[in-house]
Amino acid sequence: MGTSKVLKKDEWLKVIEDLRKGYKVFVPTKEGDFHFFREYKDGIRPDLNFSNTRLSPKGLIYPQSERMFECPLSKDQEGAFILKESPKDFGPQLVVGIRPCDAYGFLIVKRNFDNPQYRDPWWVRRYESTTFVGLGCNEPCPTCFCNAAAGGPFGEEGLDLLMWDLGDEYLIKPITEKGSNLLAKVEGKEAQDGEIKEAESLKKESQKKMDFSFDITPLKNKAQLELFNEPYWEDVAFSCINCGTCTYLCPTCWCFDIQDEVYKNHCDRIRNWDSCMFPLFTLHGSGHNPREKKFQRVRQRFMHKLKYYVDKYGNGIQCSGCGRCVRYCPVNIDIRNVIGLMCG
Repeated sequence: MGTSKVLKKDEWLKVIEDLRKGYKVFVPTKEGDFHFFREYKDGIRPDLNFSNTRLSPKGLIYPQSERMFECPLSKDQEGAFILKESPKDFGPQLVVGIRPCDAYGFLIVKRNFDNPQYRDPWWVRRYESTTFVGLGCNEPCPTCFCNAAAGGPFGEEGLDLLMWDLGDEYLIKPITEKGSNLLAKVEGKEAQDGEIKEAESLKKESQKKMDFSFDITPLKNKAQLELFNEPYWEDVAFSCINCGTCTYLCPTCWCFDIQDEVYKNHCDRIRNWDSCMFPLFTLHGSGHNPREKKFQRVRQRFMHKLKYYVDKYGNGIQCSGCGRCVRYCPVNIDIRNVIGLMCG
């Protein structure tokens, strides 16, 4: 697919800065105690010395709040309101420093937004116009389990380029044709055998630091109703406060709500992220709520990720193992424990 290159860190950051001429570039930046992906503009300082961003970068493809259509509240000559699509930007994007778990997360979400039955044109156009430059994890967090859920701390699926942090340098490997074409324009020395061996050693050492694993077979073999009626759901949900943190931080949650907002003589139709943890998520217009109890909502979240998704697609769970839901849950609910219960 192309030749790997090695660049000094300051040289690579200069390359990224220059690429702003042809791409809208997003980089991890530190804000307070956390890192976030921000557009690389003047005044923004990239920081690739981080474990992972607090929020996943899914919002770069699937905005948290997006104006879909707009309608001036004035009728045309035939007495009808005119609804038109709101302007959107589908220009080329470059995401630098995305972790492999988050890149893999986009492939999971893709099954929902780009499939033979349904194709979201906005999600697809943004995804296809984006180049993903991954950064492998030399030091996974204790809450990470991408080795079990996805491709591991140096997984390549969903990436166009993958970076290894070798200390003073980055080894950059092309993975797709898109990545190879970009790297071919970058001046840098060709990676030598010693550097490649060092990168592979980092990969092996990183994988050893992740000790969670599971076999998906029990999830495939157990009937949905069997898992649905398990007695442990009340215990799993006992401490949950339905804050929705797990869903908003998750790179693979895709639920949304569509609302019409009217201000003066203008109406906007807006798509917003939503959460199955919220009581209003399943509230019907009749007043009936099929998941009015907390344990029902918690059960739905885990059944969707670990059973319904498995039964529908048969290849992996709806989780990339980033560990954000474990790390930031205010009441310490751990999806790895739930996997153990469901597989037991």
